[in-house]
Amino acid sequence: MIPIKVLNKNEKEKFIKQLNEQFGIKEVKDNIAKFGKERIILFSAGISEKEIQTLDRFGRVEGVGVYFAKIDEKTNDLRLSIEGTQLLKNQITKNIFELDEKQAEQWMMGQDLNITTGKKGFFVIKFKGDFLGTGKISENKISNFIPKSRRLRYKESVKLS
Repeated sequence: MIPIKVLNKNEKEKFIKQLNEQFGIKEVKDNIAKFGKERIILFSAGISEKEIQTLDRFGRVEGVGVYFAKIDEKTNDLRLSIEGTQLLKNQITKNIFELDEKQAEQWMMGQDLNITTGKKGFFVIKFKGDFLGTGKISENKISNFIPKSRRLRYKESVKLS
């Protein structure tokens, strides 16, 4: 069974500090738990740590919360999930990369984008007013993390305007 660890006050403050440095996020009101080595889950603040631990003994507690972010194994940087970008969209002020319509179509179909950005690291991907998840930007490419099950399948079905 994959271990779950609810972050204590100091660990949560450290985590929020990292969210602030990377994305400008200053506050997370919900409980934060680490699922395994890298998955970060948000739980309603109404669920206590003891209740989370009890649920974890009887089943997949991950399904009770929302998959919010992942810690990159190599860099220890945070990569927000699609839900993470949606939950905190009003706070995200840093490391945002805006796509044009053609790029947004490619992104939603799960394609990496061959773009020279001059930037590096995890960036929240945005099209118009919508956050579309997080990509990893390198010198000449933005790597896409949209799961296959959530990608658009056919260009005919894409109408983003």
